[in-house]
Amino acid sequence: MESCCIEQFLEGKTIFITGATGYLAKILTEKILRVQPNVKKIYLLIRAPDSNSAKQRFNNEVIKTDLFRVLREKLGVNLHGFIEDKVFPVAGDIAFDSMGINSKLKDEMCREIDIIVNSAATTRFDERYDTAIRTNVLGAMHVLNFSKQCSKLMMLLHVSTAYVCGEKEGLILEKPLNYGETLNGSSHLDIDAEQKLVEEALKDLQDRNATEKEVRLAMRVLGIERARQHGWPNTYSFTKSMGEMLLGHLKEDLQLIILRPTIILSTYKEPFPGWIEGMRTMDTFIVGYGKGKQKLAMGGRETITDVIPADMVVNSVIAAMVAHQNPSSRIAVYHISSSRRNQIKIDDFILIGVDYFKKNPWIDERGKPVKVKKFHLLDSMDSLHKYIAIHYMPSLKILKWGNFILCRHLQAQHTNLQRRINHAIRLAELYKPYTFFKGIFDDTNAEMLRMATRESNADDTFNFDPTTIQWDKYLKETHIPGLVKYIF
Repeated sequence: MESCCIEQFLEGKTIFITGATGYLAKILTEKILRVQPNVKKIYLLIRAPDSNSAKQRFNNEVIKTDLFRVLREKLGVNLHGFIEDKVFPVAGDIAFDSMGINSKLKDEMCREIDIIVNSAATTRFDERYDTAIRTNVLGAMHVLNFSKQCSKLMMLLHVSTAYVCGEKEGLILEKPLNYGETLNGSSHLDIDAEQKLVEEALKDLQDRNATEKEVRLAMRVLGIERARQHGWPNTYSFTKSMGEMLLGHLKEDLQLIILRPTIILSTYKEPFPGWIEGMRTMDTFIVGYGKGKQKLAMGGRETITDVIPADMVVNSVIAAMVAHQNPSSRIAVYHISSSRRNQIKIDDFILIGVDYFKKNPWIDERGKPVKVKKFHLLDSMDSLHKYIAIHYMPSLKILKWGNFILCRHLQAQHTNLQRRINHAIRLAELYKPYTFFKGIFDDTNAEMLRMATRESNADDTFNFDPTTIQWDKYLKETHIPGLVKYIF
């Protein structure tokens, strides 16, 4: 990083961020605007049919969020003018060639952009395969093609996921994926063939006049099947892997940086502690438990859950920009993770959540505190099915017969219980690759980046060191209160 501090590097830069209404992109945008008001421009790609719709989404889903309250308090009445001068929402979609950006604006952007951050993705584990291919695979390629047309581009920084490794065990290294390589050593992965398979499946469904619900289910099933055939546990990690492969294979002399965060939690410190949008893996169990709707989860007690606060991920993005300001043909890969340097086990994570809600019960919409019950962490799918058979199936059978005798007057209760059982099994299956994960993410490259950040005297503002986190304190005083405030 030489002697240049991070804020100075950002001054006068034009940055293009995709997936701008997503969780990380919002935090990145706010951070840049707050620490370096002299950034030249921030282009934000927003999925919208036209410019006015993009601006409306930006105002409603980005600027009006509580995330921007520090900037609002800092600038007051000047905020609107500042945003108008610095931020340019762009209507488009990475699923399309040229990302759907109109040609005149695209030419202007290609002349101005210094850095591109691709954070657009669909993150649902069992997403429709056609949707996941369009966004996570072809979308990455469209961003790359656009990048190659930018005359002064310094780098493309692609936000991926550490779980492109699938269910590998042991120390997982920070290295690029090999194009076409599968995780289980099966036949060569042909990305073009995967795309054709989707097109053929959709055509077949159309020829059979399948309903939208049938198409949606078929595409979800196809995604999981294809992922597992090649060694990945779900559609999300599989398609993110293919996206990485395409970028590495087609980048030519473009400077490519791949950031692989693990499970992202609420903000640790900036712009304030505890801001969050959406739920991620362990949060699903914590929220369900706190609301009194769930009292069991599945996972290995000794399993290390690799989690990292969102603002630390964003700090690493900015640090990587500065570290790679000089051109290089080598692909840089960073694990933004905690499992190697500051571990927390699933059992401890859940116990902290249980303890929190016993002492701080959630007040429901009727103004009554929700009393939580004993939480059960089950260590296999067999134990889950046994638990359901003992604790839920007798009630389900009684409701079934009672419903039959009472002319379907208990249908709602029967359906609700069946739905809860199905939901518990579905969550367990979806999260099993993470709740029994046996890998540790090597972060040697990330540690070198942290060392360079410290040397530039930027450590306080751009901290992404997991060893500075006290998990018990962070979860009880920051993360779980954040879930209660923003998610409940």
